[in-house]
Amino acid sequence: MRHSKRYNKNLEILGGVRPKLSVEEAVKKLKSLQPTKFDPTVNIVFSLGIDPRKGEQTIRGAFSFPRGIGKRMKVIVFAEGEAADEAKKAGADEVGGVELVEKVKNGWTDFDVALATPDMMRHVGKLGKVLGPIKKMPSTKTGTVTTKVGEAVKEFKGGRLEYRNDATGNVHMFVGKLSMPEEHLIENIKAIVEHIKAQKPASLKGTYLKKAFISATMSPSIELAV
Repeated sequence: MRHSKRYNKNLEILGGVRPKLSVEEAVKKLKSLQPTKFDPTVNIVFSLGIDPRKGEQTIRGAFSFPRGIGKRMKVIVFAEGEAADEAKKAGADEVGGVELVEKVKNGWTDFDVALATPDMMRHVGKLGKVLGPIKKMPSTKTGTVTTKVGEAVKEFKGGRLEYRNDATGNVHMFVGKLSMPEEHLIENIKAIVEHIKAQKPASLKGTYLKKAFISATMSPSIELAV
C-alpha cells in the first residue's frame, strides 16, 4: 500500500522503534506531525481480548465525552406527538414518524445518530437491514431508544457517541478534532480508556484490554501505555 509524502514524513517524525506513550505524550506527539489542509479527526482503537462470537462478550454502549468531540452531530428522532415536539425543541435535525421510517428505508442515511421512542420501534424495527450495517440502529443498550428524547438529543449533539466491537474484537471511536486544546483531547482520551476498561465482560478469561492506539486522519498510529 502506497502512502502520501506527508504520511511517510510523519513516520520519520515518529521514528523507527516507537515505545508506548502516555496519553499526554501521545497527544503532544500527534499535534507535532505535519498538518493537513483540513482539521483532522482524532481516533482511538482498542484491541480487546474478547471473543466476538460470544454474545455475552459483546462490548457495546454509548459514551459522553467530557469535552465534546469538536463536531456537530446530526441527530434524527423517530417520534410522534409530544415526544416529537420535545425532540424538535431540543434541536433534533429531523423528527418524524412513519414517513421518516420510509425515508430511511429508501436509502437516506445522512445523519450520525438515530433516536426513537419505544412505541416507534414497531416501525423502526423494519430498518435493521439499512441501519444495522452502519451501526445507526436505535437500541435500548446504547440509550438511543428512550422516552426522554429531549435529553438524549442534547447529549448526542453535545458529544455522546455509540460504540460496538467489530468482528475482530476491536472498538473504534473518534475522540475529538486535532484543533481542540491539548488538555481537552487528553481528558477525552483518558475518560474513554477508563470507560472501556470498566466494560470487561465477567465471563472473559485472560487479558481484556490488549492494546490501544490513537491517530489523526491520514496519520500513523501511536500506541498508548494503558
